[in-house]
Amino acid sequence: MTQATGRLKGGGLLRPRGLGLAVALFAFVLVAGTAGYMAIEGWSAWDAFYMTVTTVTTVGFREVHPLTRGGQVFTACLILGGVGTVFYAVTLVAAMIVEGELQHRFDRRRRMRMIQGLNDHFILCGSGRIGSTIAATLRREGVPFVVVERDGERLQTVLGRGDLAVQADASREEVLKQVGIDRARGLIAAVGTDAENVYTVLTARGLRPDLFIVARAEAEDARRKLLRAGANRVISPYEIGAMQLAQTALRPAVVDFVSLATSSENLDLAMEQIVIGPSADFANQSLVEANLRQRYGVIVVGIRHADGQMEFNPASDAVMRAGDQLVVLGRPEGLKELEAAAG
Repeated sequence: MTQATGRLKGGGLLRPRGLGLAVALFAFVLVAGTAGYMAIEGWSAWDAFYMTVTTVTTVGFREVHPLTRGGQVFTACLILGGVGTVFYAVTLVAAMIVEGELQHRFDRRRRMRMIQGLNDHFILCGSGRIGSTIAATLRREGVPFVVVERDGERLQTVLGRGDLAVQADASREEVLKQVGIDRARGLIAAVGTDAENVYTVLTARGLRPDLFIVARAEAEDARRKLLRAGANRVISPYEIGAMQLAQTALRPAVVDFVSLATSSENLDLAMEQIVIGPSADFANQSLVEANLRQRYGVIVVGIRHADGQMEFNPASDAVMRAGDQLVVLGRPEGLKELEAAAG
């Protein structure tokens, strides 16, 4: 990933690299010291390695074998170079422990393991005002998701809420692969600008031609571009907000009913879409034959057929087939029973 999960600013960014360099230098000193003693003194590999370790760690043990003048000169050089390398590595490790960098790295690895274990989840690109509202809705619905956010401060806010998140550019292929786009249920492009959303949708569509993608748009021309880029749905928050205001002023009772039916906080009434599986006992039956209202206490508001055609307020003789989606209204327990029966 281009940037690690929950990455710190400042010197903390460089310490992992510096620690890796220190470890590499220390390993080089051990190898060079061992090879040097073997070449100069003719010692065995173990004696040479043991002498190198006791020298660079300054433990003060006696020499393994008496040293020649060449061996003494080599030991002096080994002490000057090796002790400095060990001191550098120890200083970095101590600083990382004191400043909590090791704990942050452990937390990042734990989150990445959790992300790698996600299946049938949503990838939420952006955690601004729109993204935060989307995240809250997904959280209430119990739907797994991971947030991709470039801004470090916003990322810390997301992590503080307990959500999974990475600090990265959502338009990069390697980022989407690491957040599990191959296992994702869908992607929501809610980054701050239309251009970023277009690039994100293009990248996601190239990686997953069958992925369901919802994108946010501000300008009207951006809507067309996002659709051409591969978005299944394009939503303009400003347009929807304006329509909501107008409908509330004209038809407040209707708006209240729709809000009640679609709110996840309502425990008495809910609206859901349910896919009819091939094993459903009411597949290839009409609504009157299936008798869904009496069996499950639900009202079929619409049927989205497999060919994409939407049939609102379907007639009683409308036939439901495998692959169709039912838009139903009812109590949560009835909807769960219907979903189970639909396979």
